[in-house]
Parts: sequence; C-alpha cells; structure tokens
Amino acid sequence: MRHQKKRIKLGRTAEHRKALLANQVCSLIEHERIKTTLAKAKAVRPLAERMVTLGKNGSLHARRTALAVLRQKNAVKKLFDNIAPRSADRFGGYTRIIKLGPRQSDSARIAFIEWVDTAPVTEEKEPKKKGKEKPSKSDKAAVAPKEETARPAAEKEEKVPAAEQQTAAEPAPAEEPKKPKKRKWFGRKSDEK
Repeated sequence: MRHQKKRIKLGRTAEHRKALLANQVCSLIEHERIKTTLAKAKAVRPLAERMVTLGKNGSLHARRTALAVLRQKNAVKKLFDNIAPRSADRFGGYTRIIKLGPRQSDSARIAFIEWVDTAPVTEEKEPKKKGKEKPSKSDKAAVAPKEETARPAAEKEEKVPAAEQQTAAEPAPAEEPKKPKKRKWFGRKSDEK
C-alpha cells in the first residue's frame, strides 16, 4: 500500500524530477507566472510554497537550504528580497493554478501557475498580420486629396490632338519572341549550347 505517498512522479527518475521542478520554480520566481502542463503545475506548487516559507524565515541557513534545492543564486536572491516579503502576512497558499484547457498538439491539459500577490494579468492576442496591411479610413482620407490634385494634371497631359492620335495608333515594330529558358542540370553537361 502507498499510504502517505503523495509525490507526483511525472514519469521521470528522481534526479530528473528534482532538476525539472527546481528549474520550474526558478522560472516562476524570475517571470512570476509560467505556463506549463497541469500535472507539472501541481507538482511545482508544494516546492514553490516551501521556498517562500524559507524566504520568509530569512536566515542564512534558510538561504543555503533554498540554494541547495534551486541551484541558482539570482533566483534565490529575488526570492528572499522580493517575493517572500510580499507574502509576509500570509500563512500559506502563495501560488494559484489557472487551468487553460487542452493543448492543440497533444491535448495535454495546460495551466498557468503564478504568485497570488502579483497583479492579475490578462493576455490579449494580437491579430496576425498577413501580407500587406489595408490602410485605415484616416489613412485613405490623408492620401485621397493628393490623388485628386494629381489627376486633373494627368488628364490635361493625356488630351492629344486628333492628328497626333493617328500617328500614335500606328503599329509598333514587332518584338522578338522570347525564347524559353534552358534548364540548368547540375552534375551533367548540357547537350545544347
């Protein structure tokens, strides 16, 4: 029986799992919010909360213990200087998990894990721009008057007397038809030159 064994194994060896969770907690400390699978978020939460508890203690021993687990000095410094003091009045529950739904590629359940005391962030997707952008109405209004002033001048130049129109209507000399391009065959000499 496996009573009192709540650890989430994530299908990894113990060393791999410890490294993965330490990196996830360091990323959470650095970015204050990370997007990961729901299983990993649930596995990261206890370790992240344990690190905040060490940060609230603030002693040298607590700092060295956190450094032994996380193995990144800058993450431990930010944890003890910024994140732990913000949570000084809390007695636990320093993180929250927000479920996002299945990932499109493999249908894995995705979630955000973030610190509770940070300001909520709403992500807005920017519309994807394909090809040329269409000018807005204000852009068209700015361009239109210039085009209108240019058209009458062009129309005046296009008005040609009838005698000149007949000479312009004469057939132009025939151009030589274009020959099809020869294909380049790499690795073999071509027969035609």
